[in-house]
Amino acid sequence: MNNLSKESVTRLTVDEAGEGQRIDNFLTRHLKGVPKSHIYRILRSGEVRVDSKRVDATHRLQIGEVLRIPPIRMRENIDSIPESIPPASRLTPRIIFEDEALIALNKPSGMAVHGGSGVSRGVIEQMRQEMPQARFLELVHRLDRETSGVLLLAKKRSALTELHRAMRDNDMDKRYLTLVKGIWTNPKQSVKFSLLKYTTAEGERRVSVNPEGQTAHTVFTLKKSLGDFSLLEAELKTGRTHQIRVHLAHLGFPIAGDDKYGDFPLNKELQKRGLKRMFLHAYRITIKHPLSGGKLLLEAPLPSDLESFLKKLEVAGCAEKI
Repeated sequence: MNNLSKESVTRLTVDEAGEGQRIDNFLTRHLKGVPKSHIYRILRSGEVRVDSKRVDATHRLQIGEVLRIPPIRMRENIDSIPESIPPASRLTPRIIFEDEALIALNKPSGMAVHGGSGVSRGVIEQMRQEMPQARFLELVHRLDRETSGVLLLAKKRSALTELHRAMRDNDMDKRYLTLVKGIWTNPKQSVKFSLLKYTTAEGERRVSVNPEGQTAHTVFTLKKSLGDFSLLEAELKTGRTHQIRVHLAHLGFPIAGDDKYGDFPLNKELQKRGLKRMFLHAYRITIKHPLSGGKLLLEAPLPSDLESFLKKLEVAGCAEKI
């Protein structure tokens, strides 16, 4: 590429900050401003070596491994300037908790958690750009692009490892609020349907209820009846892709505004009434602090657009509080 120039080879020894990280992600952080396409090119060509061996982009780094990296300097032109982030789009003001171990962020709807698949920059890339002083910053879990709410990022490898253990052992309590089409009658309902991932003819990722899939468990609690709609709290007992959305759609209660598993004619009608997005919000996570072990309750209030839509339903005279 004509806007890139190589200098002398650099060798780095992997420490705790890089342990377990995919090499493509590590290089994206180390070679700031270099296009991902070029990073994948130098990996495929073997210019990047780990302990003198070629590796692919999925290789996970281990402490003590030595990386051979061909440093890349971006020439001073417009292509080399990192994309600026307008103040109104910055994520750091959306931090609801931060200490030396982790960050809890109130993720906006419409933003992917990481770049890829046509998305140039997601939450993790933007946070790294806004917090260049952070030596280590990794996603603890994911939220769908359309879902808003509490998202955890680890600032230490030890914190990430402990939080992943908590997720595996069901020691992390994750609650969502969602508005569904239909009259939900059970005050509390435990739902267990196995979920299987598949790819559509257009190449899009989807999930369906299938006994050959992975076990998935959600507990739904009725929070409010709103005429032809119901506001539910969803408690995740497992964390499968699109779990809440697929469980509800399979039961015949599609989430309002869901563009993958929802009621599409209804979604168009709801857009005219002011609901421009999927009504799914991760409003609370309760965990043990990964370092101190103390209880940590992290909450993100319902976004104003979703709160406003609920009030419209209530004003219409169809709300019955539970």
